[in-house]
Amino acid sequence: MIDNNQLLRFTTAGSVDDGKSTLIGRLLYDSKSIFEDQLASIENTSKKKGHDGVDLALFTDGLRDEREQGITIDVAYRYFTTPKRKFIIADTPGHIQYTRNMVTGASTANVATILIDARHGVIEQTKRHAFIASLLQIPHIIVCVNKMDLVDFSEEVFNKIVAEFEKISSKMLVKDVRFIPMSALLGDNVVNRSENMPWYLGAPMLHTLETMHIGSDTNKVDARFPVQTVIRPQSDSHRDYRGYAGRVASGIFRVGDEVTIMPSGFTSKIKTIDLHDESLEEAHAPMSVSITLEDDIDISRGDMIVRSNNKPDASQDIEVMLCWLNNNPARPRAKYTIKHTSNDQKAMIKEVVYKIDINTLERVNDDSLNMNDICKVKIRTTKPLMIDSYRENRTTGSVILVDDATNETVAAGMIV
Repeated sequence: MIDNNQLLRFTTAGSVDDGKSTLIGRLLYDSKSIFEDQLASIENTSKKKGHDGVDLALFTDGLRDEREQGITIDVAYRYFTTPKRKFIIADTPGHIQYTRNMVTGASTANVATILIDARHGVIEQTKRHAFIASLLQIPHIIVCVNKMDLVDFSEEVFNKIVAEFEKISSKMLVKDVRFIPMSALLGDNVVNRSENMPWYLGAPMLHTLETMHIGSDTNKVDARFPVQTVIRPQSDSHRDYRGYAGRVASGIFRVGDEVTIMPSGFTSKIKTIDLHDESLEEAHAPMSVSITLEDDIDISRGDMIVRSNNKPDASQDIEVMLCWLNNNPARPRAKYTIKHTSNDQKAMIKEVVYKIDINTLERVNDDSLNMNDICKVKIRTTKPLMIDSYRENRTTGSVILVDDATNETVAAGMIV
């Protein structure tokens, strides 16, 4: 059964002019998720541009530069709800120079929708986006073969593209790939089934998104609770209350569980789990709760409460797949602040192991780090971080680097 309040985040990726913005516009338009004043404004803009109907791409191309150039530059977030589910869409750019925008837009997604122009088939950019989706461990991929109206809704063309994509996805760590032939411009197989493609027996895109099972996407095995703050109310009704507040990163915590506090290694049992004025028997990701323990242990922000029989690695030397986000290149042996869950430490990039050529997806020996580069690096931190691999746990397996001098986020990384 699908939880009606369940939130699904999906990201769109594809080459320039594959119709990403048009697809999202069609999704919002046909599912009646657009306000009347928005619709009126876009109808006016479409008329000024000389279009016969509504230019659906204008629903997402919010920046003036994007509207003038007819391309997507930054990540545009759109929210909509159907009776079955809530959605957040991250419309990410297709250009190579905006690789960092795709990485940030896709980092929290449950589903990646990769658009392919039916006339051009699988191109370099498709491989690049599939690689980034697999690198970010996005659990589900929907391959939207768009512009089917321009190839006479040919089943043969669709099957050929499916075979081509399966050849590359078989080498990547993607569990669930689905293919939908569509025409975003005409609305075929986006919200409503297409009458032009009776040979396609699958569901249209919206139905696929509404019914996709995402409950098992979060890690329910490894219980991790990074402490964000300590609550000491000092009120008459809570005189001795000492609660550790934070967000459950993964797994399930229950009252009575034996837990270990990292990095100190002290053990205790969970006394209560509190949410506002309510006491809970258990808490799971991504709930924000306050936990009290039976023993009085010195715990502060950055510590992690975990199950005693299932601990993360505590390490100062970590290997990370890093995407460099900053306009300025990395400085050799510079000090950065590394942010991991609620833990901030000083860190240094010790070594660039290899860089990935984003065009050929091959490994390259090059120790420079420039904007949009994706590379494997070794990082040394001043104190241990409690880490899991990103493949097992997207929350405790991810880090960001902040430049101390400018306070800018310069890189995002996935722990290997």
